[in-house]
Amino acid sequence: MILLRHGKDLASVQLPLPTHNWSGQARNALIGEQLNYDHNQECVSAEQCIPWLNVEQQHAHDRIISSVETCAGQVFFLNGPSGTGKTFVYNTICNMICSKGWVMLCVMSSGIAALLLCGGHTAHSMFKIPLRPNNMSYCPITKQGNLADLIQATRLIIWDKIMCQDCTVSGEVIFKTF
Repeated sequence: MILLRHGKDLASVQLPLPTHNWSGQARNALIGEQLNYDHNQECVSAEQCIPWLNVEQQHAHDRIISSVETCAGQVFFLNGPSGTGKTFVYNTICNMICSKGWVMLCVMSSGIAALLLCGGHTAHSMFKIPLRPNNMSYCPITKQGNLADLIQATRLIIWDKIMCQDCTVSGEVIFKTF
């Protein structure tokens, strides 16, 4: 803005030009944050990781990526004991989704666990879930807000360690594709 006010641009003052087109994301910083990846590097990372997937991991990866590509809107549960490579699968999927320039959200129950995923956040911070919910609790997401726009633009949500009172699933990973 300061340069524009003085009739200059980045090139006129020998500054590097941006490699990403930010004009579409300037209106919503949350979407911009989710798209702020080097697509080529993410593709290279995915291509390096895919050969290391075992048969079951490859199957899960392929089904989830296919669902995202076709906007099938499926829900997947990835279950396995610690040390079976679930985080490796998540990050390989994340690399693939980011390489295509699609919006995806990775959320986990705890902050420390969220650090293990590409762009990970806690579910509470991402979706404004109250820390101590009660019968009157709700997630204050406005229909025309930036967070609502982000959720609408999302192709995949990876939610690890989900806990649910009304369901039998606990400690598994949910992949929701849109």
